[in-house]
Amino acid sequence: MTSVTPPASRRRLPPLSRRPYRDGIELSVVGFGGMVLVGMEQGAADRIVADSVDRGVNYFDVAPFYGDGEAETKLGIALMHYRQEVFLACKTLERSAAGATKELDRSLRRLRTDHFDLYQFHAVTEPGEVDSIFAPRGAVEAFVRAREQGKVRYVGFSAHSVAAALSMMDRFDFDSILFPVNFVLFACGNFGPQVLQKARQKGLARLALKALAHRPWRRGEARAYPNCWYCPIDDPALALKALRFTLSEEVVSAIPPGDERLFRMALDLARRVTPMTDQERRDLLSSASGLKPLMRA
Repeated sequence: MTSVTPPASRRRLPPLSRRPYRDGIELSVVGFGGMVLVGMEQGAADRIVADSVDRGVNYFDVAPFYGDGEAETKLGIALMHYRQEVFLACKTLERSAAGATKELDRSLRRLRTDHFDLYQFHAVTEPGEVDSIFAPRGAVEAFVRAREQGKVRYVGFSAHSVAAALSMMDRFDFDSILFPVNFVLFACGNFGPQVLQKARQKGLARLALKALAHRPWRRGEARAYPNCWYCPIDDPALALKALRFTLSEEVVSAIPPGDERLFRMALDLARRVTPMTDQERRDLLSSASGLKPLMRA
């Protein structure tokens, strides 16, 4: 069994700013996406997780399908000495109660923990998925039971369509939503504003994906970031604007793309984030003209 030896003396930097989630819990404005660990040696995974905690990151998000369990296994080892310091979120693509229960228990074992701070339905897209989740013996039954058993503290979901997100919020009192919040999606796809508005009205905490997404990869284009299924923003100047946009939309925390270089860039930029002015927001949205969004409403 691999073990992690904690640093003899941990160098604490001024922490990232944090924002309220629920019940007095505050999360770092940049979260750690477990996809970063896919393809990484365990030693490197241990170092980046320890460094992230030292820099003030306390929100970690992972899923069983990131590297077919690789990310969960590596993160579980890397977090062994820090579990009580962090807010750990996981998610499932299962839509049945039996499937969700089995996957939840496996994720808990891989991550070496007895509970998740947040457990989420992931990538809900089609109306049929929503119906399956809330049908008799649907996955929501497993979520509710897990919360009663103390295996899950908070319940949330992520969605890849506006219609699915709105429908999910109508069906259950979720604690939070994890959703793409991105200036290109807002400007070119009308994707996001209506979901955030409803989440605010219903009192859900808003967590963000895709803050640094730019456009789809072009056919035949060399992919400099193999863990990213889209072309990310890697220019620091534009990335700062994109991150400022997302965090100015009353978002608690944003998870950068699943690449170490982009994650570290986002950490550095987070200390320079200030609220966007109305004019800056208009200018950034206008600059997206002609870009193809990853998703549309």
